[in-house]
Amino acid sequence: MTQTLADMRRDYTREGLSEANAPEEPFALFRRWFDDAVQTEQLPVEPNAMTLATVDAEGRPHCRVLLLKALDDRGFTFFTNYDSAKAEQLEARPFAAMTFFWPSLERQVRIEGRVEKVSAAESDAYYQVRPLGSRLGAWASPQSRVIQNRGELERRLAETEQRFLEQAPHRPPHWGGYRLLPERMEFWQGRPGRLHDRLNYRYIASTWQRERLAP
Repeated sequence: MTQTLADMRRDYTREGLSEANAPEEPFALFRRWFDDAVQTEQLPVEPNAMTLATVDAEGRPHCRVLLLKALDDRGFTFFTNYDSAKAEQLEARPFAAMTFFWPSLERQVRIEGRVEKVSAAESDAYYQVRPLGSRLGAWASPQSRVIQNRGELERRLAETEQRFLEQAPHRPPHWGGYRLLPERMEFWQGRPGRLHDRLNYRYIASTWQRERLAP
């Protein structure tokens, strides 16, 4: 098996990333790459899927795959249960990292920065456009907590459905959004021979500074 893994590789030949075709600030480049991913990646790949890494109070790292649900000039927004393990980690250490990987385009984006809760109004607005099942699930699931079995979860869901039988569910107080405010964004474009292109943006003194990193 070790030899099989060692032999697993692909050469990246699709295109390059030069300073000449990269903007001075990273948000425009991310939007351009994200639009490319939406048009290029095929199901079951979700272009807005990303790995979110956090650190707990003891300094131990944790990561999981989430979906990006909003993007503006402030940062990158995702939603979760405020009582979940990731929320506890963000409460202890309000910093995180995101990684997007779009294999068809041979591209990766790494984002690092401080994390803050979005406003209640933003969380309310997103909650209301979620499918009904997802809105009910936010009430029914005690995310990250140990449960006895699947039956317990289904029972909680049935109770929630009964509770909101005659009214639309409103957002639970324990559920909402976080926004990662980027301080660093790195754009990686695969190139032949593992001599990949890496353009790194750092936010210093209210200005984005761009630099090239060795692969």
